[in-house]
Amino acid sequence: MRKKTRIGILTAGGDCPGLNAAIRAVGKSAICDYGYEVIG
Repeated sequence: MRKKTRIGILTAGGDCPGLNAAIRAVGKSAICDYGYEVIG
């Protein structure tokens, strides 16, 4: 049985235009396309 791959999404600093959309896209792609577990 394979271990499930986990990735963490971390940011630093203050607010940035479009950052929420970018994080959401990365997270959804990791979960839906690759089956990864996303933390963060």
